[in-house]
Amino acid sequence: MERSTLDLWVGLFVVAGLLALTILALKVGNMGSFGGTETYQLSAEFSNIGGLKPRAAVKSSGVVVGRVAEITFDNDKFLAKVNMNIEKRYKFPKDTSASILTAGLLGEQYIGLEGGAEDAALANGESVKLTQSAVVLEKLISQFMFNKAAEGSNSK
Repeated sequence: MERSTLDLWVGLFVVAGLLALTILALKVGNMGSFGGTETYQLSAEFSNIGGLKPRAAVKSSGVVVGRVAEITFDNDKFLAKVNMNIEKRYKFPKDTSASILTAGLLGEQYIGLEGGAEDAALANGESVKLTQSAVVLEKLISQFMFNKAAEGSNSK
């Protein structure tokens, strides 16, 4: 009797551990929400999306309001088009701006939405017109080095 009780407890412990690992993997992979909320789709075009990936967070004032659905490339405009699924309970005015931001110095990238002052709200399928592309650290460093080299050659 004691052996079967011990086996039962070990089995329950293993199942609980596997369940915890599955939940952790879903959270790390930005798949913690199982699609239970209704969403509407917005899009935005950026000249550079940096390391933005599908399922990345869309935040406004630090609150996750949606997720990046897909990223495509427009061959005519040579811009990246980002489609976002926004939860229906969040409404944004038509003059909302979208920026690609980084969580921390070298953290993951996400889209930040900043609402404007217009009364009319963006509807399903509409596009955010005001966008700011990702800041690429390598480009900033190269510009800094180029400017320092130019200052050094001008001072002589």
